[in-house]
Amino acid sequence: MSVVTPDLLRALPNSAEFFNPSQNRHFSVTVRDGRLYEAEWETDGNGNDVFRETQAVEWLIGAGANGVGALVRRGDRIFEAPLTYYAKLRSWALSPGYEDADRGFSRPIDAGCISCHSGQPNPSSEYAGKFNTPPFEELAVGCENCHGPGEAHILKMHQNKPDADATDTSIVNPGKIPSWLADNICMSCHQTGDARVRQAGKTFQDFRPGQPLDHTLALLMVPFTPEAPPRTDLVQQYLSMQLSKCYRNTDGKMSCVTCHNPHVQPSSDEAPAYYREKCLSCHTAASCKLPLEARQKTAPADNCIGCHMPKRDVAEISHASLTNHRIVTTPDEPFPDATFHLATRALPDIVHIDAIPNHEDLVPPLTLLQAYGQLGAEHREYMPRYFEIAQQLQATAPNNTDVLEALAAQALQIKTPEGDRAAISYLGKAIAGGSSTAWDFESLGSKLLQARELTNAISCLRTGLERAPYDAKIYTLLAEGYMAENKRDEAAAILTRALQLFPQMDLLRAFLEQVRRPHPPTKHVSSSNYDGGNGRNKN
Repeated sequence: MSVVTPDLLRALPNSAEFFNPSQNRHFSVTVRDGRLYEAEWETDGNGNDVFRETQAVEWLIGAGANGVGALVRRGDRIFEAPLTYYAKLRSWALSPGYEDADRGFSRPIDAGCISCHSGQPNPSSEYAGKFNTPPFEELAVGCENCHGPGEAHILKMHQNKPDADATDTSIVNPGKIPSWLADNICMSCHQTGDARVRQAGKTFQDFRPGQPLDHTLALLMVPFTPEAPPRTDLVQQYLSMQLSKCYRNTDGKMSCVTCHNPHVQPSSDEAPAYYREKCLSCHTAASCKLPLEARQKTAPADNCIGCHMPKRDVAEISHASLTNHRIVTTPDEPFPDATFHLATRALPDIVHIDAIPNHEDLVPPLTLLQAYGQLGAEHREYMPRYFEIAQQLQATAPNNTDVLEALAAQALQIKTPEGDRAAISYLGKAIAGGSSTAWDFESLGSKLLQARELTNAISCLRTGLERAPYDAKIYTLLAEGYMAENKRDEAAAILTRALQLFPQMDLLRAFLEQVRRPHPPTKHVSSSNYDGGNGRNKN
C-alpha cells in the first residue's frame, strides 16, 4: 500500500476511459497537478450528464502481480474506487465487487480487509470504513506484522547484545517457534474462511505473532463434501497446502516458510528456478516421472511449479489468477479423503481452520453465533443454529448487540404483529447500547414506519444517519417518514443530501423527482428498492 506520488504515477498507466453498457456508466482515470483522479458519470439520450462524480485517489493498494486498487477518502471514511488497474489487461477496469452493481465511491474499506493490506491501520470501527486520524500508522506491511512489536527488542540490543547462540525472547523469530504458530502468522492474511469472527473484545489489530491466531480471530468454514469440494484459490493458501501430499507426508513439519522467504520476492522470471530449488530440498530430479525430454520442452524448462502448482483464474476477481497451493501430481488429482473429514466431534457442522492443535475444539458461543450468522447469508441451513444459540445467550448476554440482532432477525421471520413488536424491542436495545450497524436502523426504522409510529421512526433514522452516514437505505426510509407526515421539504432535503453522497443511484433521483412534484402520487418509489450496501445482512 502506498500514497499516490508523481514517481508512482510515472510507473503506472494513468489515463483511461471505461464504459459499462449494462449499467450505462462511464468511468475515467486521469492525472491533474500531480494527483490521480477517478470519475464516474451517466449521460442521457442527448449526451448530457445525468450526474458526474470525481474523487482524488489517495492510496494505491496491492503488490501489482494481479493489479493495483485505488482508495479514496471522504471525511473520516475510506472507500474503494470503481476502477482497478489489472496487470493482465495492462489497463483499468471495474474493481472487484462492481461487476454486479454500481457502488460509486461508497463501498467501504472495512477493518478486516485493510488489516492485511497495510502495516498498521487505524480503524475506529469494524464496519463502514471509518478511520481515526491518522488512518494508517504504517502503510506497507512491515517487520512488526510478522515479528511482533519491536520496542523491547531495540531496547535489548542497545543495552545488552545477547550471545549469538542465545535465544532472543525480545522478538518473535518465525523460524524458531512451532511451525503451526509460524503458519498462524501467514494464515492471518493468507487464509480466509466462510466466516471470519473476531473473538469477544478483540480487534483485528490485536493479533500478535507468536500467539495462536484463534485467540484473536476464528476462521470457520462450511465442511466440504465430494459433491462440493474446494473450488477457489482466493485466500486459501494454507488450507490448500494442508491438503497436499507434500504437507501430509511430513507430519506437520512442512510450513509456509519451507518454500517462502518473506524477505525475498522472486520476479516472475526468477520464480521457476527459485521454487524448483525449494522442491529439490525434499525431492530429487529423479522424483519427477515426466520424461526429461518433455520437461526440457516446457517454458521455462524444468518448471516444477508450472506443472504441480499451476496458476488458475479467480472466479471472484476478474482478470486475476492465483497459484494453487495444493501441490498436485497431475491437474486432475483427486482430493484426499481427509478433505471431507475436517470437522470434529466437538464441532460437527463447521470446520475450525485455525483451531489450536491437540486442544479440544471448543469455540465460544458468542463466536459461534456470529459465525452461523455470517454463514446463513448463503447457507440457510445454518439459520436454525444461529437462532438457537441466540436464545441460549439471551440469559447470559442479554445486552450484547450481536445477540440482540440475532433475536431481532428471528422475530422478523415470524411475520406477525407479535414478532414485529419483539423485533422492535430487540433493535431498540441494540441501538440504545451504541450500535452503529446500518441494518439495525434500517430494520427498526422500517418496522416503526409500518406501525405508523412516525415520530419514533424519524428519530431512529436520524440517529442512524449520524452513526452510519453512508447507508443509502436509511436516507430513503427517513424521506418516507417525512412524506408520511406530509413534510415534503424535509423529504426533499434528505434525498438531496443522499444524492450528494450517492449520485450514481438513479432510484434516489426518481424518488426526489416524485417528492418535488406539485401533487406527488400517493405511492412513491419504495425504500425496498434501495440497498445502501453498508449494513449487515441479517437474512
